[in-house]
Order: sequence, then C-alpha cells, then structure tokens
Amino acid sequence: MTIDAVRRTAAPLRTEVVNALRRAIVAQEFTPGERLVETVLCEKYSVSRTVVREALRQLESEGLVSMVANRGPEVATLSISDAENLYEVRCALESLAGSLFAERATDEQCTELVARLGEIKAAMTSGNAEKRLAAKDRYYDVLLEGTGNAEIARMLRSVNARTQILRALSLAAPGRQAHTIAEITRMTAAAAVNRDPEEARIACQEHIRNAAEAALTEMRRLQAS
Repeated sequence: MTIDAVRRTAAPLRTEVVNALRRAIVAQEFTPGERLVETVLCEKYSVSRTVVREALRQLESEGLVSMVANRGPEVATLSISDAENLYEVRCALESLAGSLFAERATDEQCTELVARLGEIKAAMTSGNAEKRLAAKDRYYDVLLEGTGNAEIARMLRSVNARTQILRALSLAAPGRQAHTIAEITRMTAAAAVNRDPEEARIACQEHIRNAAEAALTEMRRLQAS
C-alpha cells in the first residue's frame, strides 16, 4: 500500500479515485498533454483497472481528461481561446451566484461564508498551493448552496472543474494572492454582511475578470518561453 493509495471509505471507491486524480491534475502532478497510463494509476491508487477506467470517464466528462485515438487518455490541454471562453461563462454564472446569495442565503450560510473567507486568508499565507485551492473550493461550496439554485451550482461546478487548473496559474502571478484576498473579502462583505445583490454581482465580476487576466497572462508567458 503506497501513501497515494486511496482510503476505503463509505463513499464509492470510484468517487475517491476521481477526487484523488482530479487533485493530482489540478496540482499539475500530471501535466497537460501527459498520458494517463492505466497500469500506473492502478498501482498509484491501489485499485483495479475497472475503477481507473470509470474514474477516467468521469474526468473526461468534466473536461479534465481527453481520449486520444491510438494514444489513450491524457490530461486535457486548454488553449488560450478555451480559457477565455471558460472565464466568460464563469463570470456570468458567478456574478449571478453572488447576487442570489445576497438575496436568499440564510443567516447561518452568511456566517459560514465569512468563516470560509478566514480559511482562504490562512491558506494563502501557508505557501501550499493545494491548501489554497481546497480553501477556495470550500468557500464556493457555501456560496453556491446559498443561491438556492441547484442549476447554477451544477453549471458552475462543471466550469470550475476545468478552471481549477487555470486558478493555479492565476495565483502564481506576482502579487495575485494579495489581490485575491482583497477581492474575495469584498465579495463576502457585499453578499454575506451587507446583503447587497448588486454590489455582490459587481464584486464577483471584478474578481473573475482579474483572475482571468492573471491566468491568461501566465498562459501567454509560458507559451512564449
């Protein structure tokens, strides 16, 4: 049993492998365009080939894995155009989510969103990229739940599955972490403290547009190098 082996829990084993492999892709343990060899994954996570294949199909549906003829599964590669399209959709959905949260969230959800902001601030100073991404995921779980709209939550989670890789690029930009904290603080204040739907919408738009600019700049730099 390796340290990467997936722990058996009450959740379906396939779900555990999907989550573990998703984290590895987002953290760029597996890089864009890299082949995902089934035998290697079976050994890494101590699971059967059937489970690995099911996990890969799930991640293909999320856009994180591509099935390439005569090559097999590999980590999906996002073009600059793909990234621009994803951020446009995310901006529209997230600004609506922020507005709806301000209108509909319970007092308990507002309190929890503020607490999740505290987790993000702590994670940002930890120097651990995985902790930063996990803290933001927990924040968005609360934000989406507070919208009272399951369709927005479903659609935004689908988009975020692919933008998680871009999020890592965005946070790598110089000075971006401090700006991220300030932007999410503004979002939280507008949605959970002031309960101002319009201000929450604007704050969410600003955050996504700035994140998009940082990620796209980093993508262009990497392509040019």
